[in-house]
Formats: sequence, C-alpha cells, structure tokens
Amino acid sequence: MYDRNVVFLDLETTGATATHDRITEVGLIEADHGTFVREWSTLVNPGINIPPMIQSLTGISNSMVATAPAFEDIADELYEAIDGRILVAHNARFDYGFLKNEFRRLGKPFTAPVLCTVKLSRKLFPQHNRHNLDTLIDRHGITCDARHRALGDARVLWQLAQQWRTDPGEAAVLEATAKLLKTATVPTGLPDTVFDNIPEGPGVYLFYGEKDVPLYVGKSISLRSRVMSHFSGDHRINKDMRIAAEVKRIDWIETAGELGALIEEARLVKKLSPVHNRQLRRSSELCSWHWPAQQHSAAPQLVSARDLHGDEFRDLFGLFRSRRTAIEALRELATQHQLCHALLGLEKRTGPCFAYQIKRCRGVCAGIETPAAHAVRLATALAKLRVRAWPFAGRIAVRETAADGERSELHVLDQWCHIGTVRDPAELHELQDTVQRPLFDLDTYKILHRFLFGGKTRPEIIPLNAAAGSAA
Repeated sequence: MYDRNVVFLDLETTGATATHDRITEVGLIEADHGTFVREWSTLVNPGINIPPMIQSLTGISNSMVATAPAFEDIADELYEAIDGRILVAHNARFDYGFLKNEFRRLGKPFTAPVLCTVKLSRKLFPQHNRHNLDTLIDRHGITCDARHRALGDARVLWQLAQQWRTDPGEAAVLEATAKLLKTATVPTGLPDTVFDNIPEGPGVYLFYGEKDVPLYVGKSISLRSRVMSHFSGDHRINKDMRIAAEVKRIDWIETAGELGALIEEARLVKKLSPVHNRQLRRSSELCSWHWPAQQHSAAPQLVSARDLHGDEFRDLFGLFRSRRTAIEALRELATQHQLCHALLGLEKRTGPCFAYQIKRCRGVCAGIETPAAHAVRLATALAKLRVRAWPFAGRIAVRETAADGERSELHVLDQWCHIGTVRDPAELHELQDTVQRPLFDLDTYKILHRFLFGGKTRPEIIPLNAAAGSAA
C-alpha cells in the first residue's frame, strides 16, 4: 500500500444489511505512495430512521443527520476521492457493499480494488487469533479519539499502516498486499468491464470458449473475487493458463448460500461436461453392494445407481464410481477379515476357495466355519461402508438465506436427491407435483450428507406436507 494511491475509508450505517440499510457517515484519508494527502468526512442523511442501538453505538442521532446532505449530494465528491485508488477498509466487504448499493441506487456503476485490513493483519501476524479493530488498537497502541465514528476509525487504519511500516516492515506489508490484491488481467477478446457486474455473493460461474463451448464451471461464496483469481496473472495452475487463453464469455448464477452453489455446480458439470472439469461428472457405472439383513446367508449383490431406492439404503454398503472399484473394495475387505472369496462371489469354483488353501479364509467353504458365523463377520467388515438411509419421513425443504437478507431459497430434497429450488414458498406445490425423483447422484449425496450433518450449525429444515403441497 506504500507504493500505490490508496484511500483509508470507514462508513457508519443504520444497520448491517447493505441492500436495506443506508450510510449515515463517511470518513476517509487519502494517501499517495505512503504519504498523507488529506482527510475528509461528512454526515449523511440516510432517509430512514437510525435504530436506537445504532445511535447508542455511534453517537449519531436522527437529529444530527436531519440537515445533513443525502448520499446523492455527496456522490460525485466521494467518487472522485475514491476513483483510481485502492479502497482500504476494515472488514472491507461491508463498506464496499454499502458503497456499491448506494451508487447503484443512483444508477452509477461502482467498482474498486479493495484491501481488507482484517485479512492483511492475519497475513502479517498469523500468530494472533483476533484481528477486530478494538483488538488491533490495543495490540499496536493506537490512539483513537472517536471510535465508531467514520473519520475516527479511518484514522486508526492510517495509523496501523504507519505502525506496520516499521513492524513487520514495509517489505512484508507490500508482499502481503500484493497477494491480497492479485490484479486480474482481462482475457483477450473480453470487454474491459467484464468483471464489473459480477456480484460479490455466493453462486456458480461459467466460462465459455469459441462457439459457446463450456470450458469450466466453478462455485464460490464470493463470485467476483473467485472469477478474478483465475486471471490474476501469476497462473500458478496450468488450467488457469488454458482457460485465460480460451475464454470468450463469462456467465454466472447467484445463489442464496453455499449449499445452492454446491448443488448447482454439480448439476451444471454433469449437464454441460465442461472441458476443464474432471470432478463432479456423472458416472454411468455408479454402484453399491446390496446385502439385505434378512438374507445374510447370500452374497452381497452389486446394484447400479438406476436401481438405488431410498427405502433400500439401509441395506447398501459403499458407493462406487465403477464396478471395478466396488469389486476391489470387497476383495480388500475379504482379505483383511479372512472372508470366503467363493461365498462372496469373488471366485467361481466348487469346494474350498483359494484363500482357504493359503490360510486366508476361515473355511466356511470347507464346512469348518458356519454360514451364520461368516455372516456376522461379513456384517462387521461391511459396517464402515454402510450408506446412511434418508433420515427424514419424506421430502424436506432446506431454507438458505443470503448474508444480506436479500435472497432466500428453499432447496427441496428427497432420498438424497435434489428435487428443485424455489425462492417463493408458494412455488413449492409445483415441485410437490414432481412424483419421480432424479437419478441418484453420488456427489449430491456427499454434498447433502456433509451439509445436513457435518457442519457446526444445523440448517433450517422444513418437513413438507406432500398432500397439501406446502410447508408443514
């Protein structure tokens, strides 16, 4: 940041939602190549009420902003101060989101390279766990004469930059800054503004080549940053080099959250078979070992994905992308647990199996071990491969809401399959009329299993009343 023109910026707002709340104060400090240029601040009339809690936190009251200029009155001056500079802010996504929304309301597109001092502090001082502004003020001995006021907090950021210039040193700060700012180079053949309208939130992005051939599908919780990272110029991944040379069009689909992005990515990869995607492609050989509890005297049977049904999942063991890997997995279990290869169908012969002859089978095929005892040991061996049965009584909807509260989606799920996604609960009845489930998909199973049961927080799950076609 010492080798560029930057603006240290802080905003005070009526709340935390950029699409609903409004700016009440702007404070900034301009610096050119590490040298202070000027500071500027103004109260802003948000046009809406400031909640009492926010008034208490910032000290900015409704009466203070009543005669202040509206954002549209300061927009040109603010834009001129920021234009061509790197925007430096603490939790920069917050401030950047508010600026984009305020300028968008005026019909004025706004983009700027952004440097977050939270991320910068983490890179410079990885030994510390906390990097909120109050912690940094205490840790670095910063003086703040007006905490939670825009210019006061902007001055803190300027002081931090001066402190870091000494410790850990200018070279370390410049190196960390370069990594965080990774400038994206617009690929040849695309307009210079190609990145401008890509949203910051979660979703799926698609790269197309000549004649609209799908090149790559990816997902991210921050679309714009992730797309730009493919064209950052360092090209550490060969795939990114090839994509940069071939891409002719970029498209994206916004989602409310990560689950929607994961499901949509898996769906699009299977549908489009992009050139540079290897994972998530549909496996025509997907199969599992089926071994019903009431038929333990029989050998496990290999069944294909077309034959997989939710009510049978309790009797399925392992999900494999090919018959070969399924057979190899069963053979490995047989060896580890001294199971009979003949009884498992891994050998076609009468009499004792070859494993028994080399003392790797306990002899069920030779009449030494009983079939019941062998079945117990096989059940133990297969236990770790058991596929989890659908744990709900029927179809469910998982509600996912965007961080800014602007977008909400209901993902309808049944027997580990994604039935569809709607934004309006009134549309649920249309999906309820969908009797047939999609073909079982291993990647969707893994996504849902991890999302529903692997996270620290439990998602909002709504049981669906199939008869009524509405949320129960």
